[in-house]
Amino acid sequence: MSLVIRNLQRVIPIRRAPLRSKIEIHLKAGEFPLPDFPDDYNLGDIFLGVEYIFHQCKEDEDYNDVLTVTATHGLCHLLGFTHSTEAEWQQMFQKEKAVLDELGRRTGTRLQPLTRDLFGGS
Repeated sequence: MSLVIRNLQRVIPIRRAPLRSKIEIHLKAGEFPLPDFPDDYNLGDIFLGVEYIFHQCKEDEDYNDVLTVTATHGLCHLLGFTHSTEAEWQQMFQKEKAVLDELGRRTGTRLQPLTRDLFGGS
């Protein structure tokens, strides 16, 4: 990442040092890291385009259900799951299904994981 400061005389580029040293962590999908510091418990961010998701909902779909399923999909990505191959997709699909089944058991809802055709394997 770099920062550019502009003033009336000239543009001054400033190279920024990485905030943390390069850390290599080798985890399998679904394994949790053991952080050294409380701040390291943050897995990352999930950004949902709620307006886009709202417009993509079909007439028979509940917006809150679709939002919950999409957030679960994002959480699986933060946990290291991907869907670049069929095998990876199946593993991620099973994890999403397990999370949504548990959520459904606790809330009395019945949520289904996202289907592969929505993402085209990307």
